[in-house]
Amino acid sequence: MNMLKSAIVGLALISANTPVHADVIGDWNNTAMDVMKAVNVGGNPWTRSMALVNVSMSDAINSVQNRYSRYIPELPTDPNASAEAAAAAAAREILMRQYPGQKERIDAAFAETTKTIPDNPARAAGIDLGKKVADAVFTERQSDATNTPDTYRPLTTPGVWVPTTPPLFPQYATAKPWGLDSASQFRPAPPPALNSALYARDYNETKEMGGVKSTKRTDAQSDAVRFWTQANLGPAWFQAARQASARHNQPVAESARVFALMSMALANCFIVDWDAKFQYNFWRPITAIRNGDQDGNDATERDAGWQPLNATPMHPEYPSQAGINAGAARAVLEAVFGSGTEDFVATDTSDARLSRKFTSFAQMAQEHKEVRIWGGIHYRNSLEVGDAMGRKVANHLLANYMKPAP
Repeated sequence: MNMLKSAIVGLALISANTPVHADVIGDWNNTAMDVMKAVNVGGNPWTRSMALVNVSMSDAINSVQNRYSRYIPELPTDPNASAEAAAAAAAREILMRQYPGQKERIDAAFAETTKTIPDNPARAAGIDLGKKVADAVFTERQSDATNTPDTYRPLTTPGVWVPTTPPLFPQYATAKPWGLDSASQFRPAPPPALNSALYARDYNETKEMGGVKSTKRTDAQSDAVRFWTQANLGPAWFQAARQASARHNQPVAESARVFALMSMALANCFIVDWDAKFQYNFWRPITAIRNGDQDGNDATERDAGWQPLNATPMHPEYPSQAGINAGAARAVLEAVFGSGTEDFVATDTSDARLSRKFTSFAQMAQEHKEVRIWGGIHYRNSLEVGDAMGRKVANHLLANYMKPAP
């Protein structure tokens, strides 16, 4: 009896002092975000890296388990390999190729993962398979034209000064998307005419709500604007996906599929949206409102000193990037987890004391859009058009990629 009691106490101590190992997919998404934060990568390249990591992990796992179709179907398979080891090795390989200066951080994460996997032939086979999968995915994306030289030509007339800060990543406007025919596949119609009632509606809403001196924006709305910086907009969707995946107790292949589809969709958003932005070259509110007397619309009064609450991003206004991201991520997550109640928390990537709580994917998607008006950098129509584009991107991927294996 005493021996039994001792054994029970010993097991309890072991359990209490052994950290719970989270899903390998969520772990490596966190590692990827930490790596990119350390080297100050954001925006377009950030989403490309997240897609490379997650597609590689999904393909690696399904090269073992064959639960869903693979992005590169010709990859080798090994049903006797460890799926977790394959996923970790794939993620590690992708990150090392892109961010070799972060080797210590990446190797530490790999050691943390592999210590939970028995050291046997299956683990060795999984590591070997994961490297091969990552190599294939990485090689396939080397021709995506995201690293072509920046040859953006500022619009001006000879001799006239224009602001000299170049736009962000203009080459993404002609890059190769993930699983789409072209960057222009879902290009929307042009923005509303400057003399239209729709334009006047949006102009005045952003002018009233988004100015730094706005008296109509509430303190709560201003707090939301300050929270949703570019550094939080993308990671928040991955935080939501991880929490939902854990709550629904998803097996590793199902979790990998969610992250792969969402990261592909978000990477595509920074390509198809850039195509439309640089096609239409529509002016931002700060430019429009300071030139409200030149747009041919009697309903848009000029404010010569108007300033937005948010800093204005260095790329054209239409369609909204926040809108397309919200539409795409929400569509993927709702396709998997449903559109009902889903509690989760979005935490600031720089200050863990700051967070925002949500009860559905739709709720966070809506706030992502509203803050761009409250911050003075977008018009409502641009957000609505972007949202619709994002849904089209997501639905195309859901219908054609990572489908259940026969």
